[in-house]
Amino acid sequence: MSTFVQRVASAANLNEHSVNPNSHWVNLKGSWTTNIVLVIVFRLVFGVIPWSTPELCWTLTNLSYCLFQYIMFHGIIGTPFEVNQGAYDNLTLWEQMDNGEQYTPTKKFLTVVPIVVFLLSTHYTYYDVPTFIINFTAVLIVLIAKLPAFHRVRFFGINMGQNEYN
Repeated sequence: MSTFVQRVASAANLNEHSVNPNSHWVNLKGSWTTNIVLVIVFRLVFGVIPWSTPELCWTLTNLSYCLFQYIMFHGIIGTPFEVNQGAYDNLTLWEQMDNGEQYTPTKKFLTVVPIVVFLLSTHYTYYDVPTFIINFTAVLIVLIAKLPAFHRVRFFGINMGQNEYN
């Protein structure tokens, strides 16, 4: 492949019953609620800034949540635990979740939340074109990274593992 787009090599075949402690917490009770609470906290924190308007607060909420999701699920590779003999060393948290299975309830939820926050921010900014473009760009970047077509795909060598460079 070109240096623009590279695919990460497949991890070792893992037992489907093995538990990855790095990504198992996402499926536990309360992690979905934590995402909703995080959006509310972002909105409340930006709401107490003296000079902020509701439009700015919702735009900052959308940008912050998208940045949080991108860094948390797509920006960090590997796992701090060495229980799977390096099988997850070159994978992002999103790729590790549910042993790489697509369209699980948790992945669907984590895909829907940025869309809902985007729709809320668009509504509360009264469909203003400049803020729409900013909000749309942020949510688009997060959603593209979640697409199954981009599973284990790296652009410009970003997030490539050390042993994957030629």
